[in-house]
Amino acid sequence: MAEKNQHAPVLLEEALAALNIRPEGIYLDGTFGRGGHAAAILERLGPDGRLLATDKDPEAVEAARQRFGSDDRFAIVRGSYTMLAEEAAKRGWSGRIRGIFLDLGVSSPQLDDARRGFSFRTEGPLDMRMDPASGESAADWLARASDREIADVLKEYGDERYAKRIARAIVRTREEAGPIKTTAHLADVIAKAHPRWERDRHPATRSFQAIRIYINRELEELEAVLGQTVELLAPGGRLAVISFHSLEDRRVKRFMRDEASGRDELPPDFPVQASHFQPQLKVIGKPVRAGKEELERNPRARSAVLRVAERVA
Repeated sequence: MAEKNQHAPVLLEEALAALNIRPEGIYLDGTFGRGGHAAAILERLGPDGRLLATDKDPEAVEAARQRFGSDDRFAIVRGSYTMLAEEAAKRGWSGRIRGIFLDLGVSSPQLDDARRGFSFRTEGPLDMRMDPASGESAADWLARASDREIADVLKEYGDERYAKRIARAIVRTREEAGPIKTTAHLADVIAKAHPRWERDRHPATRSFQAIRIYINRELEELEAVLGQTVELLAPGGRLAVISFHSLEDRRVKRFMRDEASGRDELPPDFPVQASHFQPQLKVIGKPVRAGKEELERNPRARSAVLRVAERVA
């Protein structure tokens, strides 16, 4: 079956270099998407190599099974990447992983499919769930949340300067005209409530990002999976993470920094010397961004940042 919405893998060659792939290695891809990175990893694996992927999106899982279902080196599990530790343990892989790859955020096929409700640019049901069969949709949440709850989400996850004004407009609209059920309706409410439009940025951009992150618990799940990685990796194994906004990138940066320094952030009066802590990771290189050539091919790569760390012995 041809893929309706093609997805260009971001920072592909850079990610492959970061993972330092060995033909016999075991690798984890926590965000299969449409398999661009996974396909490139499999191309570099030998007959004894293995790749385990996870994805919440049932369409991504189906695409994986159709594309790689006959490859004995590959397996995919439907669900959050917070399942990686459990799935690796089932296979006896804990502490043996040569590379873990995370390509965070929403994929191009999800954004481009109006049925999924991720984009303010197309008319569709206001869903925004990575797994449409699990949890509460954006429409259902906006139909019940208080203006304070909505404002808090818009501010915390979208850094929206006019969060309170937009939240009041959303609540007022649902009280006067009924629940907001479509992406276009929500975008229109936000645009009318937003007093200052930025050049080249739709006024609903930050709000849609914030609601999506909240609905999918993206930051909580990111912190959970990062906390699993050290015990999963073999000595010399690599963690490579591509982030698309500062909320994600700050968490990845802080995690790698703390594990490389040998300790998490501790109170200054904590009664243990810093020298007692052993570093678990070392940061590899500087953050990597897409080059001019890739940006011309794929403008969605403009905010991508790749960070890499390696498990120390």
